[in-house]
Amino acid sequence: MRTTARETLFKFIFSSQFSASSDDGLKNALYKADKLDKDDIEYCNLILNYININKDEINKIIDKYSVSFPQSRIYPADKSILSLAIAEILFADDIPDKVSVNEAANIASKYSSEKSASFISGILSSVIKEEKNV
Repeated sequence: MRTTARETLFKFIFSSQFSASSDDGLKNALYKADKLDKDDIEYCNLILNYININKDEINKIIDKYSVSFPQSRIYPADKSILSLAIAEILFADDIPDKVSVNEAANIASKYSSEKSASFISGILSSVIKEEKNV
């Protein structure tokens, strides 16, 4: 299960919102601290690559489905979780959508506000329904 890898990735994405560039030193320190194995590191690097390549598209999707919340009002933790989950849902074909939504809700419950899990789940459900034509 990739729960630890997702949490590690969340921490890195979250911290990247507050720094001008992505910090490979921080990323590698998080990988080591969370004791990620080779497969988990490959997963994290793949999802980060999807996020970096598709950053504008992911941000547009977050804007589109967070109807009454412009990105400036979304908690940085929630935006990080949404970026991670949307990258999984749209670009990682080997990860079931339900897994991405459940893991995102669990990370939100652990690291964000009381209402974040349902907010994130709602957005991700819309993304799955509308963006994947399911």
